[in-house]
Amino acid sequence: MLWKNIFYGPVLSRRLGFSLGINLLPEKKKICNFNCIYCECGLNDNSAHKELLPTFENYTEAIYSCLHENKSRNQEIDHITFSGNGEPTLHPEFDKIIEHTILMRDQFYPETKIAVLTNSTNLHIPKIFDSLQKVDVPLCKLDAGSEETYQLIDAPVSKKTLDDITNSLIKFDGNIIIQTIFLKGTVRGKDIDNTSEKELNLYIDRLKKIKPKKVVIYRVDRTPPFSSIEKLSEQELKSVSEFVSNAGFNVEYYL
Repeated sequence: MLWKNIFYGPVLSRRLGFSLGINLLPEKKKICNFNCIYCECGLNDNSAHKELLPTFENYTEAIYSCLHENKSRNQEIDHITFSGNGEPTLHPEFDKIIEHTILMRDQFYPETKIAVLTNSTNLHIPKIFDSLQKVDVPLCKLDAGSEETYQLIDAPVSKKTLDDITNSLIKFDGNIIIQTIFLKGTVRGKDIDNTSEKELNLYIDRLKKIKPKKVVIYRVDRTPPFSSIEKLSEQELKSVSEFVSNAGFNVEYYL
């Protein structure tokens, strides 16, 4: 499912309450440097047809109108959330957009938190790193403990390794939230399971280096691109949560 506008919602999120979503990417095409096997937006569109990104000017007009309208209706907004049709930090003016969003939030919804859902691939870029330090809820993806499982689940388009991502996450000195989706299944003839004890121990090793203030785990919710992906049972997800919690981390899990 692709979002058709810059702003969508507020939608009731499993993790973020009433969340006003922001899509900085095209309306008709997913753009991402991952090609995750579980993505609700589907797989990457590799066609030659190009879609324009919203400009900074488009964004400033849209956010003022959106927040003004929601405020006039007394609409509750718990989070203003950057997510959308792919990886939000790929927008070339992401840093300027974050700065402006903070100003607009302070004007209309000073108690509302700003969240960014990122796949953690661009954290090595100084302006992205600085921008994520300014938001209230930086939710950074870490879907595996081993390189092999990372490649199978996230299917990175670039040569970014799991060690590269881990090293970038370490630089936040714990001021981040790690988000992880746990799943099982067979995709492209490969068995995939990031819930095994071996994989979880490798995942814990990375968390110990990153020292996140919170770990948020969840299971596949919406229909993934591959029907062979299994949705974990409530007990399976709870068991994973307990495993991570017993390693000393603050954990929340969502069905």
